[in-house]
Amino acid sequence: MLMAPSAGRTGAVDQPSAQAGWDAALLDLYASQRPSLVRLAVLLTDDRGVKSGKVRKTPLMRVEHEGVYAMVGSEGGAPRDPAWVANLRAAPDQVTVQDGPEPWDGVAREITGEEKARWWERAVAAYPTYAAYQEKTDRDIPVFVVERRA
Repeated sequence: MLMAPSAGRTGAVDQPSAQAGWDAALLDLYASQRPSLVRLAVLLTDDRGVKSGKVRKTPLMRVEHEGVYAMVGSEGGAPRDPAWVANLRAAPDQVTVQDGPEPWDGVAREITGEEKARWWERAVAAYPTYAAYQEKTDRDIPVFVVERRA
């Protein structure tokens, strides 16, 4: 399991995102809740930086179907993918997901075609703003699915 540099899993974690302030606020909110009692509309992911080797913690909107999770690389409709996209492309087996009290190790894969269309529909149903983000950018927003590592 990937572990953030700080024992409490918040605080001294690198936040390279352009949305770092928003991400940090979500991380603090998640840490302040009791995930076993309160299900937030976000999940936490950890991935390893492809260049730095550092663990990166990212809050993402919760898109789940039958125990499989989507990671949507929207970055608020920015012209570039979030850093974690390159990290997952380089090391898809180096991701940890937390949706509730216990994190788990997963394996990610980028999806395309009909599979991506199905997951995109689920993502927009979970968080309608994704549709506006896609309209805002010229890039095709990447979507990954993450399943528990066997």
